[in-house]
Amino acid sequence: MLYINKISSAEPIDFAALELKKYLRMMMPEGGDVKILFDPGARDGFRLGLMSDFGLDTSDAEDPSLDDLMYIDCNAIGGIIAGSNPRAVLLAVYEYLRQNGCRWLYPGTDGEFIPEKDIMPVKLRFKPSMRCRGFAAEGSVYQDSVLDMLDFLPKVGMNTFMIEFRLPRSYYSIYYMHLRNLKYRPSEPISETQVMQWKRQTETEMAKRGLLFHDVGHGWTIDPFGIDSKHSWRKVDPSIVPKETVQYLAKIGGKRGLFEDTPINTNFCMSNPAARKMFCDYVVKYAKEHPNADYLQVWLADSVNNHCECEECVKKLPSDYYVILMNELDEALEKNGLPTKIAFIAYLDTVFPPLVEKIKNSKRFSLMFAYISRNYADTSVKGAEREELKSYIRNKIPRLGALNEALRYYDKWQESYGGDGIVFEYHFWRHLYYDISGLQMARRIYEDFALYKEHGFSGCIENGTLRPFFPNGIAFYTYAKRLYDGSLSFEEIMRDYYSHIYGKDHEKFVSYFEKLNDLFPYRLMETNAETGGMKKELIFDEGYLEKLDSLEAVLEIGRALVKEHYDSDMRVQTVSVRLLEKHLKYVELYAAAIRKKVAGDDAGALEAIDKTREAMGEQEIYIQPYYDHTLNFSGLSHYFDLTSNPYIANGSDV
Repeated sequence: MLYINKISSAEPIDFAALELKKYLRMMMPEGGDVKILFDPGARDGFRLGLMSDFGLDTSDAEDPSLDDLMYIDCNAIGGIIAGSNPRAVLLAVYEYLRQNGCRWLYPGTDGEFIPEKDIMPVKLRFKPSMRCRGFAAEGSVYQDSVLDMLDFLPKVGMNTFMIEFRLPRSYYSIYYMHLRNLKYRPSEPISETQVMQWKRQTETEMAKRGLLFHDVGHGWTIDPFGIDSKHSWRKVDPSIVPKETVQYLAKIGGKRGLFEDTPINTNFCMSNPAARKMFCDYVVKYAKEHPNADYLQVWLADSVNNHCECEECVKKLPSDYYVILMNELDEALEKNGLPTKIAFIAYLDTVFPPLVEKIKNSKRFSLMFAYISRNYADTSVKGAEREELKSYIRNKIPRLGALNEALRYYDKWQESYGGDGIVFEYHFWRHLYYDISGLQMARRIYEDFALYKEHGFSGCIENGTLRPFFPNGIAFYTYAKRLYDGSLSFEEIMRDYYSHIYGKDHEKFVSYFEKLNDLFPYRLMETNAETGGMKKELIFDEGYLEKLDSLEAVLEIGRALVKEHYDSDMRVQTVSVRLLEKHLKYVELYAAAIRKKVAGDDAGALEAIDKTREAMGEQEIYIQPYYDHTLNFSGLSHYFDLTSNPYIANGSDV
């Protein structure tokens, strides 16, 4: 019998002991029981606790509560598994199991690769390459997808999750309304009470794992003024704004009120001291009532060209007033004895750095750099780093170029801030669905984070679908690995992932995906796709239709791989091949729509993409843990006028 002795106790350590027991028993199914004890004085068995419990040095952790140092020194029957904080103990357990051959390749039981073998000795001390390794839900969300992702994150070395909005109804509604699949899945009502219960359940599951909790994001610009942020991006009757608070909303075109009747897109008059005090008082009250939030994401409104044009506001940049607001919020939190950390955001207008104001207490803050309008075809464009910085034009912001150009604005921000920087990225938003295999986005992620590291970022929170695993999860796995262990090459990450989901013939699968990439060039799809929901034209190279003639031969390679590997002893490999089977049909239908679109037959293209949507909609219930149907076809709506489809209702969309 093996023993697991908890040297200290905290929720994540208790959970770590249970996880270690579970996977040890799975690895050695006939190896006898594993007993868990609480014994601070234990000298044998597996001993789980904080590094400080064992007198281990943590001096290389700038902040032991945020930096996940791991220490493992185990033989075949026990040893020390420790971390700099309770969460790091859980991460260390997963690292110990990973060193013994375990892999987690998708969320859920079907995504596990657990070898049957005797355990081997492991000795290492490890600090992840980036401090913040996180995710935030986008797309269409159902609660099981949230819980599965929370369970998955620490297994692949991640430590942070963000719940966007005070009441996160929007993304749940997008799923449960089934607007892009009403033929097979009628809309289902979701109450505000249900959503809030799910949010609290999510917070509880996060606490069990010690995940850092980032809360809210948008909504602060309206809630303090009596406009409920639950309305999010929906247009509402302007009369919902209390008459006494209209004076505090942004003045645009000579009028104060909701921006385009959309609450979440509405800013407030940041030059007004009374309005700023109402804002700060509201955030302080929320922080008092939600002490479990490690960070409050305190953002301004969504959308663009929506900042106040009053006589005072035009005297400074929005970023200058934003810094004033953050300094006042810091003072209010300090006055109330609240240690809550604040994440503020360089996003759209506020990507342009302040000219005058400076953050006074950078230790309170993390600056989120959210360059949503970037193009994902490139990480760097030659010469962009030498382009002259563009000037801010109120409510007519100029579009920036490549990522390496935009990061110069972040560098300039640091002159006014000088603190922790975190990337807020969108690799797993619509952009993922312009990549037919996931390989191109995986490469982009790998290259992007080399550049982000050069600019001193401490980590990232990805804003995207919780189900980016169709036809597989190579892009997500690359993201997790890149932040966790920056020493790994892209080829090492690919080999690790594909060899476990496809087995000994994984190189044949990679070759197939590479052939697909050649036929569906990501660059040409992404180059024509910009944010904002605007439909774009597909512009492909001359002769592209002739190039697509070779698709059938490539699909035959895929079909042969599926047939040859249809059933496997490892469940995760069976699941991966069955996913590929569904993906083959998707590619065949999708290609038919692309052919017609490139040929100029818009009506035929719409009919073909609608056939694709309906076919995938019929399969959605079977593959939804891996595939976000709504977000996929929302992304494709850039090119195909899907709103004319009879199964698409007006309302919330991604």
